[in-house]
Amino acid sequence: MTFEPPQRLVRALGETYGEAAADDWLGRISTATQAALDVRELTAERVQAPGGRSCLVVLVRQTGGDPAVLKVAPAFARPDLEWAALAHWNGWGAVRLLEGPADDTALLIERLHPEVSLHSLPEAKALLEAAGTVRKLWIEPPAGHPFETVSERSARQAAAMRAAAEPLVAPLVDAALAARDELTAAPAEQVLLHGNFRQSKVLAGERAPWLAVGPDPLVGERAYDLARLVRDRVDDLVAAAVGSSTVRRRVNRLADSLEVDADRVRGWTLFRAVESGVRALAAGRRQDGELLLEFAGWL
Repeated sequence: MTFEPPQRLVRALGETYGEAAADDWLGRISTATQAALDVRELTAERVQAPGGRSCLVVLVRQTGGDPAVLKVAPAFARPDLEWAALAHWNGWGAVRLLEGPADDTALLIERLHPEVSLHSLPEAKALLEAAGTVRKLWIEPPAGHPFETVSERSARQAAAMRAAAEPLVAPLVDAALAARDELTAAPAEQVLLHGNFRQSKVLAGERAPWLAVGPDPLVGERAYDLARLVRDRVDDLVAAAVGSSTVRRRVNRLADSLEVDADRVRGWTLFRAVESGVRALAAGRRQDGELLLEFAGWL
């Protein structure tokens, strides 16, 4: 069986890690996936599409016939960090890890319902369920953990943003960098964060109604973890005449329900939206970039 990577994976790896590194790994993806299947005695059903942005997602059956998911990722995408976070959550609010990365590149996890995410729910219900799910993930990190802090990650992103920003977006970039400086000026709480939490990252399950998947874990304040969630369904927000007021209500609603400072949620939402927008423009995805920057302008 050949394992053809979905186009979303091909594009995302090239944008994030460079074409050379991505092409090298993608050229070996079928061999690596088959090896991961063989060592675990798994039977592949199909590659999930559009799948992930940093790994090949394969629906599999275990020896006894139980369904599972095999995620195969390049070492440079740090699948070991996802393994460490899932192992620490141990199924609490998140997909359950069935087996760690024996070869440092593949994870075996329980199978959820990939076709049913919070994105399929009405807006108000989706936000309510998202808040209940992310609250479970915010626990003390393990001793000696390998995760970046919010300060470290955002400093990296800030440097890249300065280098890539176009002159026309300089005012928004300046505002985002100023927000980041203010937010990181004093020590903040240190809890384990999902890092990429949004509605599409919460799937329906059997042992729990909703479980988070696909973390990009780090350690820091809870407000950072809400920033990506605030801009969910951004296309609809931008198209709506009342989009800006809807965003402000969403920030306040999430902050109130999760007992997080609304100004800090707003600040991290601004920073992360501008960072994503600048990165999209630099990668040639102008429509995505302009959409994100228009959203950021409301904050």
